[in-house]
Amino acid sequence: MAIKVLIVDDSALIRSVLKEIIDSHPDLKVVGSAPDPLVARELIKQLNPDVLTLDVEMPRMDGLGFLEKLMRLRPMPVVMISSLTERGSDVTLRALELGAVDFISKPKLDIARGLQDYSTEIAEKIRAAARAHIKKANLDVQKSLSADAVLPSLSNRIASTEKLIIVGASTGGTEAIKDFLIKLPPDCPGIAITQHMPEAFTKSFANRLDSLCKITVKEAENGDRILPGHAFIAPGHSHLLVKRSGANYVCELSSGPPVNRHRPSVDVLFRSAANCVGKNAIGVILTGMGKDGAAGMLEMKQAGAYNFAQDEASCVVFGMPKEAIAMGGVDEIVAIPQMSSKVMTYLSTLGQRAFRV
Repeated sequence: MAIKVLIVDDSALIRSVLKEIIDSHPDLKVVGSAPDPLVARELIKQLNPDVLTLDVEMPRMDGLGFLEKLMRLRPMPVVMISSLTERGSDVTLRALELGAVDFISKPKLDIARGLQDYSTEIAEKIRAAARAHIKKANLDVQKSLSADAVLPSLSNRIASTEKLIIVGASTGGTEAIKDFLIKLPPDCPGIAITQHMPEAFTKSFANRLDSLCKITVKEAENGDRILPGHAFIAPGHSHLLVKRSGANYVCELSSGPPVNRHRPSVDVLFRSAANCVGKNAIGVILTGMGKDGAAGMLEMKQAGAYNFAQDEASCVVFGMPKEAIAMGGVDEIVAIPQMSSKVMTYLSTLGQRAFRV
């Protein structure tokens, strides 16, 4: 049975182009379209769609206001249609906090042709949204910032300075990464992260996390030293690799071809950790569509790393963790609310063993 899609966008052109793209896939069907959220509200009641595509900026009620009401009163899979601008990226990140599953980027020029170029990606994101685990979002981010939420500091420098935490995520990952980082203490090991995301969004994402976390979070630049208490997000235009420079680990960016159709790719980051960090790496694979990162995580494990995967119940899409588990690269399967404490507990026990030696 085809996935029923409702399009909500104030542009008649965008509605027409999206309908043509979506209906070109046999397993997808547009059952209606609306020029604004007020019309959409009635159509949702009438048509009971499986997935909603939602524009960010619309008349009568903006997309965020509508999304917040929708996720509170009738949670359902929503894919945002977002512009590739700084404001567009900030608004889209807020939409993901409110419960949107994913987003599709509008090209800046020749929107109709640009969206046609994204036909496969649009279809895949709608399919993933239809399968996603939809929960009511935690709309009060500040609740996560209580003193009790941040985990205690590590009791030794060995785990903090010698170890690295290597993270990969895709669909649903912006919130999972936030939930993971927000509890980490300022002396946690350095962190390298690849999240599938266009380049217009990664800097805003890093800045958003930096404003919420006790650790420092930034978009990675070539040559950045990966220091304790710092997390580096792969920029949307480049692969992120970990390299050794003397006694330090540093970020290296690569414009090499996409891997698993992604740049940045989680496999590229994980393989660099396997080659360069070895047993000093802690791998974390989070919610995401597809299998990017599964092979790289197995290589990390074979090189001596200890790896964690997010469990199915707390994933938006249990694709990447499922593949990593199936390949045998995972040591522990953990729900995202407990991931930070599990990783820090593992690091603390490592330190205790090191002191006993």
